[in-house]
Amino acid sequence: MKMCGKNLKCLATIAFICIFVWSFSLENCHGREGRRWGAHRKTGGYRHHHVHVESEDVVGSSLASEGGSGSFNVLDFGAKGDGEEDDTKAFQAAWESACNAEGSMVEVPSGYEFLVGPISFSGPNCQPNIVFQLDGKIIAPTSPSAWGSGLLQWIEFTKLKGITVKGTGTIDGQGSVWWSDDSPTDDPTDENLDKESSSGRLPRTKPTALRFYGSDGVTVTGITIQNSQQAHLKFDSCTSVQVSSLTISSPGDSPNTDGIHLQNSQNVIISNSNLACGDDCISIQTGSSSIYIHDVNCGPGHGISIGGLGRDQTKACVSNVTVRDVKLQNTMNGVRIKTWQGGSGSVLGILFSNIQVSDVGTPVKIDQYYCDGGRCHNGSSAVAISGVNYVNIRGTYTSRPVHLACSDSLPCTGVTLDTIQLEGSSHSNEPFCWKAYGELKTSTVPPIDCLQSGNPSKAQAHGFC
Repeated sequence: MKMCGKNLKCLATIAFICIFVWSFSLENCHGREGRRWGAHRKTGGYRHHHVHVESEDVVGSSLASEGGSGSFNVLDFGAKGDGEEDDTKAFQAAWESACNAEGSMVEVPSGYEFLVGPISFSGPNCQPNIVFQLDGKIIAPTSPSAWGSGLLQWIEFTKLKGITVKGTGTIDGQGSVWWSDDSPTDDPTDENLDKESSSGRLPRTKPTALRFYGSDGVTVTGITIQNSQQAHLKFDSCTSVQVSSLTISSPGDSPNTDGIHLQNSQNVIISNSNLACGDDCISIQTGSSSIYIHDVNCGPGHGISIGGLGRDQTKACVSNVTVRDVKLQNTMNGVRIKTWQGGSGSVLGILFSNIQVSDVGTPVKIDQYYCDGGRCHNGSSAVAISGVNYVNIRGTYTSRPVHLACSDSLPCTGVTLDTIQLEGSSHSNEPFCWKAYGELKTSTVPPIDCLQSGNPSKAQAHGFC
């Protein structure tokens, strides 16, 4: 029995040793397999990490090309966006940073209301192709202290190349506090300025809400401008301008609130926009040429106008203007040319085509005796008007269908009327013409028999452009 016990112990010991050796070998084998799998995983992981880095580089590059690495959010520069604290300095700081990077973007995010005082986003030392991405709301201060003795604009972009303002946001001039004062908008005297500044009243000089000056390659799209103190959007001395999908909104009785004002600007396209204001939906002033306006809704307002031109015996030049596929509703005028007596220069190469009017005072109008209140004097000289074509003007009017009042000393020439179909109210007036020469291309409704054919025998002009 002892021998048997010893044998059992020996067998147990041998068995334990065998199991231990076998387990060690198995573990070692799996360990080697594990190291090979781990080595393979490490290599695969490195490749994956490398691809991921490249992917990040691509995304980063893409974002940079769209303003990612060159994006400057006004919130990051201290803007509060609560509609109460002044965010002007934050906007200025964001702009100064964006100014140094080509293709950069200033971001005004949605969901915030930014109180911003008078500000100028200016070049000419900025890099080109800056985008001002407006998705939030910018409101103007209503305190007289913010405006000093008076400014001509609230928000200004000046001397830039390739500037874009786009987004779904709003610029709100909060103009009702200015409209209640119906005083003249001309620059007041220094004495009056001092009185107004010290009295706590808003200055008599009312600012334009958004102005572009001396810039090339300007784009404005998608935004809303509302309740401007005076004009909503102005382009002065700009070239290659595109305006699209713009909304302008102010009450019809808000004084001098032009929608879009063009001056000394060339190669301008305005399209697919809705303009409602208290003055001209679009005003085309001297120095403007190659203007194309289409698919625009206007009303309320005073219509789409060229002028007034030649005020205070100045020279005015406007040429190559096309307005087509436009709807006007409840406006004072439809498509109009207005000049002051005593001026010089010319208006030529004008086409008004496919104009739909609804309850418009006077759909077709040339007024060379324009006088915007105050004392107006007779003048022997005038801005020459020639080559004005009206094609397919249809709809309803409330006052007079056609009013062509041209200068005694310099009659209008080359005026053509083609497919005029206008229905008036029971109290409307007949068409009126004075010193207007041209051609009636088709029969019209109502009949227009006052347009003289041919050219005037004497038409002395001076100061042509």
